[in-house]
Amino acid sequence: MTLLTHHLLFTAGVVTPLELDDNAGAAIRGAIVGALWDRFCTNKAAPACAACPLVAVCPVAALIAPMREAGQPGGEHLPRPYVTRPPQGRRYRPGETLTFGLGLFGYAAELFPYVVMAAQGMDLTVLGRRLPENGGRRGQVRLQAIDAVHSLTGERQSLFRAGERLVNAPGIPVGPEQVAAFAARLPDHQLTLRFHTPLRLVDDRRLVRRPALRPLLQRLGIRLTDLAAAYSDAVPAVADARPLLPLAERATLLADRTRWVDVVSYSSRTRERTPIGGLVGEAVFAGELGPLRELLVWGSLVHVGKNAVKGDGWYTIAP
Repeated sequence: MTLLTHHLLFTAGVVTPLELDDNAGAAIRGAIVGALWDRFCTNKAAPACAACPLVAVCPVAALIAPMREAGQPGGEHLPRPYVTRPPQGRRYRPGETLTFGLGLFGYAAELFPYVVMAAQGMDLTVLGRRLPENGGRRGQVRLQAIDAVHSLTGERQSLFRAGERLVNAPGIPVGPEQVAAFAARLPDHQLTLRFHTPLRLVDDRRLVRRPALRPLLQRLGIRLTDLAAAYSDAVPAVADARPLLPLAERATLLADRTRWVDVVSYSSRTRERTPIGGLVGEAVFAGELGPLRELLVWGSLVHVGKNAVKGDGWYTIAP
């Protein structure tokens, strides 16, 4: 087995008027993490997962704070085995539906039952800004459904419906075979990348403020290798981006329809503000892109750049 990805789509009904902040991905991630912590953490007195003696067997830690074993290369923490995909709307009225996504990678899919039970605990979760029409309170949403979604074909599988007892396991993973087949159908001389959430890349200690394939692929190769090493039995050969970097460097940016957005994420736990802004919009590239397609498709599944767990770095590919 090599790395498999499972993408889940959550549908929630809006109960009271709701207006999302610019950092909607961070808010969704916070709601999911908070629900997992409330429902399954058995040692809330611990200041952090790393300080808890149960960290090696805790499903909460496995998702939100995975640790490396002693002696493993790299930092103390493993890359987190998930990404969020925030809602694409901004304002919602009561009775409307709000959707957001969650991607699980490799072995993390085995923790799906905990995600479902945590999501059920998010009933009447509050999100977004405080609104006068809500008496100064945030908007409320109620979970209605969870579906598995094949990110490359759009195929769906119903996993959970509110009011029903039965929960199905996700059964439409995307792995190397599906990625290779999808990539082979893409044009090999021109591609459009659509950045749905901010792309925040650092190259040579500087923020990348103009779309460029070389730093994107360079960071993506490292990310895919780290994820596969942590959550699968083998690393896809395509994860080694180094031979592809000269081709990426020579690619031409035909059209730049991106803009930079400044967004800040606030942590209620640490009281710290973190910049999570970046490039959003479309970038059209031309060149010898055939060898780059497969790695780019992987990037559309696992996101790329900083703050992926908060929803950043989500893009799709168009001819």
